[in-house]
Amino acid sequence: MLGLAALAVGVLTLAWPHKTLMAVGVLFGIFLVLSGVMEIITAFGTFVSTGMRVLYLVAGALSIMLGLFCFRNTLRGSVLLLSLWIGIGLVLYGIATAVSSAELANGWGVFLGVLAAVGGGIVIAWPLSAITTLAVFTGIWLIVVGVVEVMHALTLKRLLSS
Repeated sequence: MLGLAALAVGVLTLAWPHKTLMAVGVLFGIFLVLSGVMEIITAFGTFVSTGMRVLYLVAGALSIMLGLFCFRNTLRGSVLLLSLWIGIGLVLYGIATAVSSAELANGWGVFLGVLAAVGGGIVIAWPLSAITTLAVFTGIWLIVVGVVEVMHALTLKRLLSS
């Protein structure tokens, strides 16, 4: 069943990448609004210091504003914001991985960190092209996963029935 679902979502993603991105953009906006509300609620927790309370309130308000921005112009707004979010996340992950790997003298970790940071920079430089490419690759990946899952299920069924 999972394989068929992956196949269906993969085919739909490849057939309508822009519509897929619009749906993901709306979901991302909903996520930002909900996470902002939760951060504001957390700010009023019992064991929260004054500094953290201010940080939670500012982060929550910013998250809600960005979430509402996602609903204003779905393709340009939320998809651009999502792509930038992914790019910034990759840059931060890459820097953290490269630095921590350098401390451990792990060359492959440094390479991975630099690669992630460069990839994040590319996503930040061309956010709409990068997110569209990501949607297409995700569609292809889901089709491959779907085919493998269906083949695996059929093989298991054949082995169990013999």
